[in-house]
Amino acid sequence: MGLEKTHTLDALSVGRLDHENGDAIVRLPGQVLVVKATGRGSYARTTPDRFGFPRLRRVRTKQHFGYATGDLVRANMPTGKWAGTWTGRISVRANGQHSLTTPAGRFNVRHRNLQLLQRGDGYGYIFRPESAPSKPQKIG
Repeated sequence: MGLEKTHTLDALSVGRLDHENGDAIVRLPGQVLVVKATGRGSYARTTPDRFGFPRLRRVRTKQHFGYATGDLVRANMPTGKWAGTWTGRISVRANGQHSLTTPAGRFNVRHRNLQLLQRGDGYGYIFRPESAPSKPQKIG
C-alpha cells in the first residue's frame, strides 16, 4: 500500500480491502496518542537497606498538600535557576517541597507554586506526530 512501517499504519492496513469495489484508506492520522504505564506508587511502608533490613519508615498517606505522586501540574517558579512556568509530573514529599520532573530535568518546587492539571491515574500521555506516507516504490 506504500505506507511507512509504523505500528499505527500497520493497524490501519489490517483487514481485507476490496480495491476493485473502491475500498481504500481515505485519511491517515496526523498525530497519535502514546500511552505509557507509570504505576500508582508502592504499597511498601519501609525503605530497606542493601541487606533488606528496614532503613526508614514511610508515611501512611500518599497525598500531601492536595497532591499525589504522578499528578500532572504546572509550576510557576518566580525566582531562581528554574524561574518560569514548567509543566510535568511530581513526586510528593511530606514537607511540601515536591520534586517536579519535566523534559528539561528534575527540580524541587514548593506546593504553593503548583497548579493541578490532571490527577495521576497510573499512565503517562503524550502526542507524537505520525510519519507521512511514502510514495509507492516500483519493483522490478
